[in-house]
Amino acid sequence: SNITESNGSSSMASVCGGCLAMMDAGVPIKRPVSGIAMGLILEGDRCAILSDILGLEDALGDMDFKITGDGEGITAFQMDIKVEGITIDIMREALAQAKEGRIHILGKMLEVVPEPKKEMSIYAPRIETIKINPSKIATVIGPGGKQIRAIIEQTGVQIDINDEGVISIASSNNDAMAQAKAIIEGLVSDVEVNKIYHGKVTSVVQFGVFVEILPGKEGLCHISELSDERVQNIFEYIKNGDPIKVKVLDINERGQLKLSRKAILNSKTPSQEVHG
Repeated sequence: SNITESNGSSSMASVCGGCLAMMDAGVPIKRPVSGIAMGLILEGDRCAILSDILGLEDALGDMDFKITGDGEGITAFQMDIKVEGITIDIMREALAQAKEGRIHILGKMLEVVPEPKKEMSIYAPRIETIKINPSKIATVIGPGGKQIRAIIEQTGVQIDINDEGVISIASSNNDAMAQAKAIIEGLVSDVEVNKIYHGKVTSVVQFGVFVEILPGKEGLCHISELSDERVQNIFEYIKNGDPIKVKVLDINERGQLKLSRKAILNSKTPSQEVHG
């Protein structure tokens, strides 16, 4: 834990500060808690129970009793004592006094952050999981880990894959997480005939264009399938990197994709569209 200053219990300061930080970040905690360190001075039959002890009171006192919770109950406690033992009455009084202290501190905390924010902070780390077919794990990882490293370098997220096909994506950036998820889903998705895909031109050749419709999945859109009019000069008509919407006409036995833009221009029947 990182705290700016403590003249008493750094752990209880961390409990209070940590709770406030989570609420401010939008973490949906059930109830906020506070913490307080109680002390004890024993001299014969006389005793004094101290609330929110200072460093000197901790060093010279007979007890360091840390208690966390709220007005409804205790969530954790820890005690160090320098005497042989304490009585039930002392323990009862210390717990009652600690409850008053917790409620007071919690009230001050709630004046600053009354409840968890409705939306998580853009800086809060997130983890999202995707379940894929285990047979597709090698596709996501790639030869020698090339594919998964490329996704991490491109998006800046952290990715973990287990043998059951559960992929965990961690990032504090929502857009980066969404981008990584889209790439992975594209890699494991199967291209379907008659579906329309939003792709990108990766190569322009004399006889047509190659289009990436999903990450790692390319097909050929022949020059005759680019437009319902004759394309005189394909290199002037379309460029590398241009977005293009195409329909999958066929997948041959070698897995090669036959694409068409013209089929969409002439179609009057709506088809399912996929963004690659």
